[in-house]
Amino acid sequence: MVESLNSKVELVANATSYMSMSNYGKIMVGDAAFEFYNDRDTTKYVQIPWDEVTYVVAAVVFNGRWIPRFTLQTKHNGSYRFSSRKPKAVLRAIRNHVDPDHVVRALPLHKMIVRDVKNIVNRRATKKQG
Repeated sequence: MVESLNSKVELVANATSYMSMSNYGKIMVGDAAFEFYNDRDTTKYVQIPWDEVTYVVAAVVFNGRWIPRFTLQTKHNGSYRFSSRKPKAVLRAIRNHVDPDHVVRALPLHKMIVRDVKNIVNRRATKKQG
């Protein structure tokens, strides 16, 4: 059995973790860490201490009416993507432990496409010059 890093739990919500394949479970936001526990398999869990979290990136749709998923970016271990039944409540609880300036919106799809096209054009232009 896995032991929790938190001594006090502030929020528990049903959630999905998108690590390789989607895993259904519960998110626990507490005083020491962000934790995800799988419902079926006790060996599949994620524990991220608050001092490891650098940014929280939320995908916002319909002017903030719907938040389909959010990503926690860490200092050393990459990023972890989650979705929740109560995403606004989860993000509000996370904002109490992470600097509010580091909880940001993800780029919309059309801006990501424009950025990627610009990068491709710039790569080709520098390849021809060099």
